Amino acid sequence: MQLTPGKLLGMRRMADETGLFKMVAADQRPPIKNPIARHLNRPEAPWAEVARLKLEIVRQLQGPGSAVLLDPHYGIPVAFDALARDKGLVVTLEDSIFTETGEGRFSASIDEWSVSKIKRLGGDAVKVLAWYRPDAAPANIAFQQDYVKRIGDECARYDIPFLLELLLYPLANETAASRGYVEMQAKASDQVLASVEEFARPDYGVDVFKLESPVNADAIDGSANVQALFDEMGRLAGRPWVMLSAGAGKEAFRDILEHAFKAGASGFLAGRAIWQDAFTSYPDWDRIVEGLAGDGLAYLQDIAGMADRSAHPWYRHPCYADGGAAFHPADETFRQGYDAM
Repeated sequence: MQLTPGKLLGMRRMADETGLFKMVAADQRPPIKNPIARHLNRPEAPWAEVARLKLEIVRQLQGPGSAVLLDPHYGIPVAFDALARDKGLVVTLEDSIFTETGEGRFSASIDEWSVSKIKRLGGDAVKVLAWYRPDAAPANIAFQQDYVKRIGDECARYDIPFLLELLLYPLANETAASRGYVEMQAKASDQVLASVEEFARPDYGVDVFKLESPVNADAIDGSANVQALFDEMGRLAGRPWVMLSAGAGKEAFRDILEHAFKAGASGFLAGRAIWQDAFTSYPDWDRIVEGLAGDGLAYLQDIAGMADRSAHPWYRHPCYADGGAAFHPADETFRQGYDAM
């Protein structure tokens, strides 16, 4: 793989000075909106309340992180000015509202939002969550694959990194399975691996994967069998990858990271594992801020330290040339060939 200049710069800005991704996710919408709406007994959470939490996440937690993931609904408007100059900015493209059918989940981008707008505002990467089941109906599989390909093409056009998040989900007939933005219970490891293998194909244009554990969080036992699944996931990814928390608890996510770093992960992009405990104090904003600045920050520092000790710098991934990811071509031919990259 050879990164174009814009993608190379974006990848560098998402990582810290050692090439590790320590990214905090604050782009969640239903996991924040729904609890607020229920508490206030309202059909929709007030914009200001949702935005306030995102602002406090950035204020209290960006210090140990290398980048922050924000959405254009709430996060960008309220927290843009609070983002430190030395932190990367990853921006969400996909809508949290998807179409649920008997064939599978159909993703869509946020209305009036695009790769070009993310690039124009100064974003360092485009993040997309694609719900994917290898055993979904053929029409759904084709739709989801085409959706990801189109975004990959747009990211190549605007020379910005494409960060793809993959999540399994329950089909409509799996009534006992979990719903929404949570880890799917009783998920099949082979489906996780098959999804990674599919979207690692070069025609999707993925630069970084944000991946879920190949086994349920409560099944992480430190065994060689579990490690082998993480190793295979890293092999199939074929490029830098990070772990998502998928709502796992703090200890469970630490265990997941132990396996992931051994398998070659370059860091994490996590949200609820870091800030969810503080959010349970809503609507007591003093306690929320105290929780973010206390236990939340301490946990982020803890897993950042784990990354320092065990994660793998992204630019040294074997997918790049022997010298690692670097500017190319570093000679007088650059400007003539840049449009053709």
